[in-house]
Amino acid sequence: MRRDFAQWRQAVQAEMEATLLTFLPPASEPPARLHQAMHYAVLDGGKRVRPLLVYAAGELFDADAQSMARAAAAVEMIHAYSLVHDDMPCMDDDALRRGKPTVHKQFDEATALLVGDALQAQAFTILTQGNAEPARKVAMLSTLALASGSRGMCGGQAIDLAAVGQALSLAELEQMHKLKTGALLEAAVMLGALSGKTLLAAEVAALQAYSAAVGLAFQVVDDILDATADSATLGKTAGKDAANNKPTYVSHLGLEASQVLAEKLRLDAHRALLPFGDGAERLRELADLIVQRRT
Repeated sequence: MRRDFAQWRQAVQAEMEATLLTFLPPASEPPARLHQAMHYAVLDGGKRVRPLLVYAAGELFDADAQSMARAAAAVEMIHAYSLVHDDMPCMDDDALRRGKPTVHKQFDEATALLVGDALQAQAFTILTQGNAEPARKVAMLSTLALASGSRGMCGGQAIDLAAVGQALSLAELEQMHKLKTGALLEAAVMLGALSGKTLLAAEVAALQAYSAAVGLAFQVVDDILDATADSATLGKTAGKDAANNKPTYVSHLGLEASQVLAEKLRLDAHRALLPFGDGAERLRELADLIVQRRT
C-alpha cells in the first residue's frame, strides 16, 4: 500500500538523518573539534526539502535506494555548508539557525569557515563513491558543481550581498533567487532523476520547468515568512531582511501580491509535471509543501 505523504516524508527524513551520520567523519576522529562542528551543522535539524526532492524524483525514475541516498546526502551537505557560511559575520551575521546557535556562535568563526569547506568536499566525495557507472557519476558531479558555484548558489549569494540597500527590478530579483536558492533545488531534482534511468530531452525540460517554479516559490515563501512569522516559529532570526534593507518579494510586490505569486508558482509546478501522470505525485506534494509551509 502506498504511504500517505506525511508518512513518506517522515520516513525519508529519518533515513536521511541516518545516512548523513554514516557519511560524516566520526565526531571523535581527529581533528575532533572540526568533525563535531560538522555534525552540529548537518544533523538534528532542517526540513530536508532537498533530499525529499531527490527521493521524489528518484522514485519517479525507478532509482535504487543507495543511489538516492548518496545523492540526497551530497546535496544536503552542500546546503548545510551554505547555511554555515551565510550565517557568518562577513555575510548575514546571524546568531540563530534551526532553533539553535549558529556554528560560528557555538564554536568559532574559523571553525565555521572550515566546516563549510569540509562539507563541500565531503559532498563531492560521496558522489564519487557507490555503484553508479562512471558516466552517470560524472553527470551528477557536474550537476552539483554547476549548481553550487558562481553560476549557481555562490553567484546568487554574491548578488544578494551587493544588492543590500539597492533597488532591484523584479527581473533582477528573480535572477538572484534563481541562482541563490533555485539552482540547488533544481540540482536536487536532477540528481534524483539521474539516480534512475537515462532521461529523455522532454523529461529534462519538464523537470527543469518544475524546478524553476518550486525554486522561486521557495524564496517567495521565505520572504513572506520573514515578514510575518516570529523567530521561534522559523528557528532563525525573523525580520532580518527588512532590518538589513534587503530587496525581497514582499518589499517589491507587497504581502498579498507575494502570496498570489507563490500560489501561481505552485500551479505552474503542477502543470510542468503533467507529462509524468500519477507517477509524479510526490513531486506535486512537495510543491504544495514548499508553498503552504509555515516555517
